[in-house]
Amino acid sequence: MKLPGHDAIARQADEHLVTHRVKLPREVVERPIRQVAKRLVMALLVLVATALVVYAGRDGYHDNSDDSVDLLDAFYYATVTLSTTGYGDITPVSDSARLINIFVITPLRVLFLIILVGTTLEVLTERTREEWRLNRWRSTLRDHTVVIGFGTKGRSAIRTVCATGLRKEQVVVVDPGSKVIDAATAEGYAGVIGDATRSDVLKRAEVDKARQIIVAPQRDDTAVLVTLTARQLNRSAKIVAAVREEENVPLLKQSGADAVITSSGAAGRLLGLSVLSPAAGMVMEDLIQQGSGLDIVERPVVRAEVGLKPRETDDLVVSVVRGHRVLGYDDPSIGTLQLTDRLITIVRASPGAQVTPGIRPLPGH
Repeated sequence: MKLPGHDAIARQADEHLVTHRVKLPREVVERPIRQVAKRLVMALLVLVATALVVYAGRDGYHDNSDDSVDLLDAFYYATVTLSTTGYGDITPVSDSARLINIFVITPLRVLFLIILVGTTLEVLTERTREEWRLNRWRSTLRDHTVVIGFGTKGRSAIRTVCATGLRKEQVVVVDPGSKVIDAATAEGYAGVIGDATRSDVLKRAEVDKARQIIVAPQRDDTAVLVTLTARQLNRSAKIVAAVREEENVPLLKQSGADAVITSSGAAGRLLGLSVLSPAAGMVMEDLIQQGSGLDIVERPVVRAEVGLKPRETDDLVVSVVRGHRVLGYDDPSIGTLQLTDRLITIVRASPGAQVTPGIRPLPGH
């Protein structure tokens, strides 16, 4: 595969460059437009109440223009008084009017200013709260999963991993699309807006502290660049990447990917299998879909299984993971099961059942 030149990469990054920021999932709150509308209604109610109070005691006020105060003058006086403008053309002259200004209109003026200034204070408070949440999130985030790309592959990968017990708080999505990140945060995941081929964007996702990284962009060349960058930032994380073409698999592995899934090749093989045997195709598709029908899982060997052969266990064992080797269930080198082995088994999915700690899906599913 021929990677684009440096200039082309830079141009592509500029096209997709968005302000690099982190978005955390937010609690359901009232929409901003409704909050503003509610504040305006409250301010108008205070204004009307003040005008009615002035109009009720209009005999105690003096208007320099015509010596009388009507309803319009009352609203005018309430407006300039609440806004602290105070032109002085209408003034309270009687003792009762002045007492009402002290004990009624002045508190209304304070309430009016609180309502108007409240929006600004709320914005400042929200910024401080969001900054505090972000700093706390960064300080506590450890051994999380970073997902590059929130398309069909990225969404399916997240849902599969979360179905095995991973908490949504431990998932960070990186994508250049602001609307895509909004969709991710709406589902409860933290999101980083930006081009994942840039190291500063991956640093915002705390890639250096991640346990596993799922690379699922739309383009194979992007997957290579992201994998290279991620591997430079984190030497120990497990990186699983998806590519469209099988010819790019070796390049992804050379870039640092621990496992590479070929999406087009896998789909093609599934199509071919379905042509030869529709039932076999249905079974394979069922295995791929986590949480329904049959599931393929990896689990440790329990003490009661030590010394048994793979076919002598209660589960349907398809492979044995011994060290860094994955051995078929009928491989003669297995002999009997050891306590340090891990079993890849096919089990019946139990919707709503609690997931046993330590069970994880296969990297490709």
